[in-house]
Amino acid sequence: MKNKRRDFIKLAGMAGAGIIVGSDRALAMQPKVRDHMQAFNMHGFRAPKLDRVRVGLVGVGNRGSGTLIRLASIENVDIVALCDILPQNVQQAIQSIEGFGHSPTIYTDGEDAWKELCDRDDIDLVYIATPWKYHAPIAVYAMESGKHVYTELPVGVTLEECWQVVETSERTKKHCYMGSSSCHEGMSAIVLNMVRQGFFGELVHGEGNYIHDRVNGPGRWERDENNWFGYRPWRLKENVGRNGNLYPQHGLGPVAQMMDLNYGDKMDYLVSISSNDFTMGPKMKELAENDPYFEPYEGLKFRGNINTTLIRTNKGRTIMLQHDISSPRPGSRFQLISGSKGIYQADPARIATSEEWMKEEEFKALVEKFTPKITKSFQEKVSQAGGIKGGRSYERVAASDWRLIDCLRNGLPMEMDVYDAALWSVVTPLSEQSVAQMGNTVKVPDFTSGSWKSNKRGMDIHLAEGGNTNLI
Repeated sequence: MKNKRRDFIKLAGMAGAGIIVGSDRALAMQPKVRDHMQAFNMHGFRAPKLDRVRVGLVGVGNRGSGTLIRLASIENVDIVALCDILPQNVQQAIQSIEGFGHSPTIYTDGEDAWKELCDRDDIDLVYIATPWKYHAPIAVYAMESGKHVYTELPVGVTLEECWQVVETSERTKKHCYMGSSSCHEGMSAIVLNMVRQGFFGELVHGEGNYIHDRVNGPGRWERDENNWFGYRPWRLKENVGRNGNLYPQHGLGPVAQMMDLNYGDKMDYLVSISSNDFTMGPKMKELAENDPYFEPYEGLKFRGNINTTLIRTNKGRTIMLQHDISSPRPGSRFQLISGSKGIYQADPARIATSEEWMKEEEFKALVEKFTPKITKSFQEKVSQAGGIKGGRSYERVAASDWRLIDCLRNGLPMEMDVYDAALWSVVTPLSEQSVAQMGNTVKVPDFTSGSWKSNKRGMDIHLAEGGNTNLI
């Protein structure tokens, strides 16, 4: 009885701190049998052209403020409205785009102010950069209000939310685009071109990570706007009582596009295991000794330091994804693609078609040969606009942002559509379920309802259409 009472008190304290208990959440996220019939296939859908793309942004804190600068750097974009629960965030955001010619309306009156933004009739695209739990509710509301959606990842935190977003997009015929690492530029674009031209033969295996130390090192826990956990308690709480791959999209995106997932192949099932936590718990104990802010987190169960998730596709290919943001290791995202005729490996970038890696001269020649038009065109537009400026990395306009606006302006299909958003996001709740069941196999739902068999390839890396949107 004493143990039960102590456990109850502990759970009550966690609830008071706004922390979700992992085992209960894992049970709540177990896949449900769903007889989904596709109302409309959003893959390949061409929405009406938009000469100018009018944007409303929900969440303009650290991440959202960077995206604001990126979108404002693309021609034919009008920043119409900004929303954030912290008025100072909005004021700083407006200052960051002075000189771009935008005069956005401000919404800061409470947690539901975003609904007023979505209800406007002069917005085409709603961008979402809030804590994760709001992504799906805002995306659904925005699409039902007649808006296209661009959301930070994930598109949903549960299997049910992923289905809701898919079903809403199909019903409303509004795009839902999730920002993530992709094959729009850099070596990923080059490797995708090589894959499509058969350089690596039949694909066998791919690897991607989100390895990015956010715990160790000086300044990580100073509570200011530049840090992940101290200033953003919602992000810290996401690491409590959960155990799985909490951020798979950046490592998965390029591999999924190279393997034609959702258009030619699909995920079949996955298994996932996590290590114990060896850093987060001790760090909370250390911090709580000097700062009462961290006392509610002392003694709680944090996700394991490293999660490894293995996925098998319908064609028999495999994918390995790893997540680790609490160990002292260098960063890593898209890592490897392997085929029957060769392999590409990042960090450092290199290629092999035999037992030995290619010499640097041969590698450089391949890079030059296989650089696709989308990369060359974007680089030209960056140069014409004066080159990449300084600042934080996510303030610099990316080819994926540029191409999103370009597709909307030209009435082209999204190159990362709602099915990609749902599939890349659902890995998280499914991995949590597998970990909770000691690595049991978990089936991955088919959000395309069988359309993956006939869907044409996404990612027009050769710019057969569009490409006429410029940068400022």
